[in-house]
Amino acid sequence: MAVRSMTGFARADVETESGSFVWELRAVNGKTLDVRFRLPQGLDHLEADLRRRMAAVVSRGNVQANLQWRREAGAPALVVNEEMLAQILAMSGKLVADGHAAPPTADGLLAIKGLIDIAEESLDETGAKARDQAIIAGFEAAVARLEVVRRDEGTALANVLGTRLEEIAALTDRADDDPARTSEAIRARLKDQVQTLIQANSDFDEARLHQEAALIAARADIREEIDRLRAHVVAARALLAEGGVIGRRLDFLSQEFHRESNTICSKSNASSLTAIGLDLKIVVDQFREQVQNIE
Repeated sequence: MAVRSMTGFARADVETESGSFVWELRAVNGKTLDVRFRLPQGLDHLEADLRRRMAAVVSRGNVQANLQWRREAGAPALVVNEEMLAQILAMSGKLVADGHAAPPTADGLLAIKGLIDIAEESLDETGAKARDQAIIAGFEAAVARLEVVRRDEGTALANVLGTRLEEIAALTDRADDDPARTSEAIRARLKDQVQTLIQANSDFDEARLHQEAALIAARADIREEIDRLRAHVVAARALLAEGGVIGRRLDFLSQEFHRESNTICSKSNASSLTAIGLDLKIVVDQFREQVQNIE
């Protein structure tokens, strides 16, 4: 399966007897699937079905689904709210008779909100069903196009993540091969430190100092961190090859990468190893940042 990004945009046009409809889908990162619809008045009954169709294809991400209704051009039919008009005329007549207002004018009446509206096209059951089916088909076409975009971006992200994994593996090898972490190098540094302490104060117990030095050397060993980093690299590469919905598992591995690189820095007793650990942290942060875009 392909790796998919959580970001993308897609559009689909739908033509019906009621006019043209335009679907626009915008997807961004999200911990779960959150779909928000903006539908024209009178089409809210489609939302539940549309939501199920989206969930069957998209697993994670925040998706904004907007549907625009472009009615056929032509002279619109105007509808007067007769009840409202009668109430307005009755009220204005009383005010005019009492000398509190001038007789109402046509432009004044037309400016009253809700008095005149555009008549909605009336469809029979067959026409409404055909319109709804066309809208749903257009939505599915938009979702399919969104998936193409998400797969293309996912492929690019997988390549970037693969490069970051190569860098993590190379830095892990450098840490493993660093001369500063060999037993001989650690022993030599500790011996110099012990000799300095003994020379500075004759009361030091040399045997006890050597024991403490051995404990420090054991704590400074990063063999387990190196082994875990290599295992995590193998696991991450396997996930990228597997594809599908792998974002959460990759995010977990990125946290493990971060933990191991931090431990290497904290255990380091040489500037060369600290520099490698800091480089590791930078690459791991870059890896984790891109993982946030993976479904």
